[in-house]
Amino acid sequence: MAAIGQGGPGELAWVLDCGDNDRLAEFWCAVLGYRRVRAVPPYVSLAPVDGAGPELLLQQVPEPKRGKNRMHLDLRVPALEPELSRIRGCGATVLAAPFDDNGVLTTVLADPEGNEFCLLVWPGT
Repeated sequence: MAAIGQGGPGELAWVLDCGDNDRLAEFWCAVLGYRRVRAVPPYVSLAPVDGAGPELLLQQVPEPKRGKNRMHLDLRVPALEPELSRIRGCGATVLAAPFDDNGVLTTVLADPEGNEFCLLVWPGT
């Protein structure tokens, strides 16, 4: 894949602002099965253990989160349990109990700093 600025699309990385990137690194590594790759302040970089998938950059910022995330992660799983229990055990909080969203079983959660993400079970999985 070509690097950004070299005529290609570059590699995709998601950036999540946070107050304590070490704390969120522990949380997101446990939830996603990622590992810590590097830290270059104010960033901590997380990537899949097998190397396949997007990088998650945790960017430490001084201001607290305010309001709803404009972008969030959706985690697609084959069954709600035991994933919901496992993710809650990592420190997630349930913001909206499981509900049917046009046939997709959806649960809205928050990470330890209040960043929203969803746990989804698609029909037929």
